[in-house]
Amino acid sequence: MSFNLEFEFNSKEAKQWSKLGPRAMYGQFMLKMAEECESLMVLSADLGRSSGLDRFKAKYPDKYLSVGISEQNLIGIASGLAREGHKVFVSSFAPFLSMRSSEQIRMNLGYMELPVNIVALGSGVSMAFLGNSHFGLEDLAVMRAIPNINISSPADCGELGKVLNDYCYNSRGPSYIRLTGVPGSPIVYENDYNYKFGIPYEINKGKNILILATGSIVGQTKIALEKLQEFGVNPSLYNIHTLRNKCEYILNLIKKYKIIITVEEHSIIGGLASIVSEVIAQNNCRAKLFPIALPNSFGPTGEYRYLLDHHGLTGDKIFTAIKEIL
Repeated sequence: MSFNLEFEFNSKEAKQWSKLGPRAMYGQFMLKMAEECESLMVLSADLGRSSGLDRFKAKYPDKYLSVGISEQNLIGIASGLAREGHKVFVSSFAPFLSMRSSEQIRMNLGYMELPVNIVALGSGVSMAFLGNSHFGLEDLAVMRAIPNINISSPADCGELGKVLNDYCYNSRGPSYIRLTGVPGSPIVYENDYNYKFGIPYEINKGKNILILATGSIVGQTKIALEKLQEFGVNPSLYNIHTLRNKCEYILNLIKKYKIIITVEEHSIIGGLASIVSEVIAQNNCRAKLFPIALPNSFGPTGEYRYLLDHHGLTGDKIFTAIKEIL
């Protein structure tokens, strides 16, 4: 594994990375990236261990800063470093970054377009065992409302590596990288594939029905797809890994179908379902949209897989929901 203009991986690495999970792999990817990117600076809001950065800060103390529990300050320092020419990645939990420091993100990143890469840990319900304060349910809605912010939501750890690599070696501007899932979440890409920023990835080419999914829920949706195929239904499935880009790619997809189903680990308001509904409305499409998402409400706390099941976001529950739609 090495970071360069063409980040690649194999099936053995994909399996190992899945066992470690996205937060640990973020730290591992930063460790490898530091070997080749001299200007790299990695910042954390007192969450070095939770970001998988223990080995990184031990090996590269001059490339690492912990600013304490002060997310607004985190964005301010990161913005200054980016302005001085550093390649900057910052990490903290999703609700704290997207809401507590939203004004700094709006002005320093959105308005000034300083190229800071925000890595949002524990988005969705992956940190829900800590209570509603750590739910990352609204972060896409907040980030989408700020101009000039790229948003990515990797489907698994292999795609996380590709997303980080892309933002490091291309001039994309400010970005928000949304990490969902936990160790052991389903692998979407068992082998290397051709990742292209902003372009949905075709997982299955079917007919009549289009399923769009984002984040680690893509893995659960693949499980649902297999069950649907056994049931005699063969929908198309696309991974929408980039959520803030020109929408013609999504428009080109949805105008070919009459039934669109979106699946996401985010509030039903402001996320992928909202993006698709906006595209449908603005372009006078005739497709019917059926969203599968988290409710716009506070909910129970608990272990990740329990909450996915509770909210109907496991492969089995997604399969059942789609059967009912049909």
